Amino acid sequence: MSQLLPFDQVLTLLKAVPPSALRFSRGIEKEGLRVNADARINPQPHPQALGSTLTHPHITTDYSEALLEFITPVKQNADEVLAFLDDVQRFSFHSLKDQYVWPASMPGIIEDELDVPIADYGRSNVGTLKHVYRHGLWHRYGRKMQCIAGLHYNYSVSDELWQVIADWKGETLDKDFVSNEYFGLIRNFRRYSWLLLYLFGASPAIDASFLIDEEHDLEKWDDNTFYAPYATSLRMSGLGYQNNAQDDLFVCFNGLPTYTHTLKTAMQQSMPQYEAMGVEEQGTYKQLNTNLLQIENEYYSDIRPKRNSKNGEKPLTALNEHGVEYIEVRCLDLNPFEALGASRDQINFMDLFLAYCLLSPSPKLSNSECAEVSENQKRVVIEGRHPEFTMQRHGESVRLQDWARELLINMAPLAKLLDEKQDGDDFQNALQAMSQRVEDVSLTPSAQVLAKMKQNGQSFSEFALEQAKQVTEYFKAPVNDERNVYWSKLAQRSIAQQHEIEAQDRLPFSEFLAEYLVKA
Repeated sequence: MSQLLPFDQVLTLLKAVPPSALRFSRGIEKEGLRVNADARINPQPHPQALGSTLTHPHITTDYSEALLEFITPVKQNADEVLAFLDDVQRFSFHSLKDQYVWPASMPGIIEDELDVPIADYGRSNVGTLKHVYRHGLWHRYGRKMQCIAGLHYNYSVSDELWQVIADWKGETLDKDFVSNEYFGLIRNFRRYSWLLLYLFGASPAIDASFLIDEEHDLEKWDDNTFYAPYATSLRMSGLGYQNNAQDDLFVCFNGLPTYTHTLKTAMQQSMPQYEAMGVEEQGTYKQLNTNLLQIENEYYSDIRPKRNSKNGEKPLTALNEHGVEYIEVRCLDLNPFEALGASRDQINFMDLFLAYCLLSPSPKLSNSECAEVSENQKRVVIEGRHPEFTMQRHGESVRLQDWARELLINMAPLAKLLDEKQDGDDFQNALQAMSQRVEDVSLTPSAQVLAKMKQNGQSFSEFALEQAKQVTEYFKAPVNDERNVYWSKLAQRSIAQQHEIEAQDRLPFSEFLAEYLVKA
């Protein structure tokens, strides 16, 4: 909404809208590695009691067979999202015999990357496609990187609010208008996402085994741990979600057409090193193709515009045809001190932060500002808690604490307005909690992780395993019989659905893959 309406004018206009227009929708995807009591990845297949990872709507896996992913439905009530996340994990934990779910983003002990099992989705063509794609990730980037866990936050605003905004701006409400507004949100998110890394980063340390054969500048904590004293999120650093082959891939976030064009080009650009690797060898697929990106999801970004695909559409095709439906935030670490991976204050602050990004002026990103955004993120993840840490803003140096304080002050009137519309104080309470983290760095999760490790004389893996045991105790409380029946039936139904898909396949996988890759 950006260029035409200053933020103070927007706040004035918002006072007249009905409360229903300012109810945001959100869903959470929470990952977590299944591990044994020795902090090593459990090599066993996905528990059958949890259902099919191909078809279950709420319990699946990401890269690894051991990397659980819990998916909530989209809810307008934040408490309902957290309650569902509690419910699905409570059922799942009861099915994990002698296992834990690692509560931290960075994994425990991985001495050999082949100890990371690649996810298996059955023998259907679509299941094989998902498996081969992950094989491609292995051969391109290694397996260790792919078992890092995070929390993805899916966010959208109401159709009612879109109509209000379109009326304010004198424009027609259609898919192009909504997409443009979401990209305004995305541009501001990229400007300010360093704040989320500071507030919610929780991975300042890493198991030494993760760094075998890796170059790094981390300091030694003990024989089993490396860390950076002022780090916020090593998960988001070059040691975490890195992709060297994509270093020269410039993705423009100034609008949907340029965004999709950039990614489509990357999906059609064959790379010599991937050509040398080959696609198939003696009937075994190494990757889906030899292009810079096998599919859209291979592009690593802290935020993505998204749309639910239908009728076999590819994600980029769905975006182009129907426009942006929601955005997915991907830069959030798991908080190892929270059983759910995130707190209620964090959820409420995320809604406030994203609303602020949407409603604030959002000019197009210049090449120089894109470079600043990238550099700020690279440095915040390693040095963000340093008391004199500075970043670049339009060519000038600014202290992180000063800029963060300024942003939170700017958000305060919006938090107050949202609370008034909802007859509560959730947003102002969340803002206050985050303001305390800005003023006192010891309250940030990354600082608390190191403080706990120091207090108990623990390595990173010892700390995370202790937290895993506490989380397990929390979730091992008795499950409601009615909910247990519900989840058990859903698991059985998902297995039956997978079998139906497998029975319906008619094409050999080679033909299925060829057809899939030529789709627009």
